[in-house]
Amino acid sequence: MFHCPGCAEDHAITVKASDVPGPVWTFNGDAARPTFQPSILVTAPCWEPPVTAANWAEWQRAPWEQKQVDHICHSFVTDGRIQFLGDCTHALAGQTIDLPEWGQP
Repeated sequence: MFHCPGCAEDHAITVKASDVPGPVWTFNGDAARPTFQPSILVTAPCWEPPVTAANWAEWQRAPWEQKQVDHICHSFVTDGRIQFLGDCTHALAGQTIDLPEWGQP
């Protein structure tokens, strides 16, 4: 797992063959400067505009129309850096940053 600052959540990948179904990534074995291959694509359905704790009471009084959209995080993790690809739907799309220490936001 690694923390993704673009999504503000953790992403988990499988790095060795196991009885867990789904894709498997290679790992260079370096916990300080990891590299995973191939790219990591995470999609999650979300509702826009969102209902949050800050606007919950307003939404209860007058619910607004929402539509379901896919949030996308697509990246390469190479030598301890995250390269966010251009198809990401978060603010770090197109940027490369250092991988945060585990437990750090």
